[in-house]
Amino acid sequence: MFNKFLRENKIAAGILTVIRLYLGYAWMTAGWGKITGGFDASGYLGNAVANPVKGPDGNMVYGWYVSFLEGVAIPNVGLFNFLVPWGEFLVGLGLILGCLTTAAAFFGLVMNFSFFLAGTVSHNPTDIFLGFIILAAGINAGYYGLDRWVIPFVRKIMKKEGKEIKIGSKSV
Repeated sequence: MFNKFLRENKIAAGILTVIRLYLGYAWMTAGWGKITGGFDASGYLGNAVANPVKGPDGNMVYGWYVSFLEGVAIPNVGLFNFLVPWGEFLVGLGLILGCLTTAAAFFGLVMNFSFFLAGTVSHNPTDIFLGFIILAAGINAGYYGLDRWVIPFVRKIMKKEGKEIKIGSKSV
């Protein structure tokens, strides 16, 4: 019932727009600050490896994530120095414009969980909660935004090229 309200109701679309604008502004300003401020993730990544999240027993909780940081992120810090700020900025832009909203929310959640796994709590739990609401709402989250026109256009192009995508019983 609540999912149907989120996905189909125009009042929900209005509420989702407010949530989207709030999250979008937070993401976009965080990304823009990093783009214009000379962002370097090496200190953050090094700290996440040196001080991993530990459980009540004192053991590392997310050893696999620390291994990822050591083996992938730190050796490729230049790539992450590009991906993080531009990813944050583009997630914010997508949410503000309501363009490819569910994709923007998904990638925002990926980044929120990445920060969370590295031990940064900050506002991540709130952002994750709001991001899941937007993700659950699907296209209705972008109804008062560009998705109202972009998604039907993308569907039309995909159908023309014979690349219709089936999700459950619905064609996308």
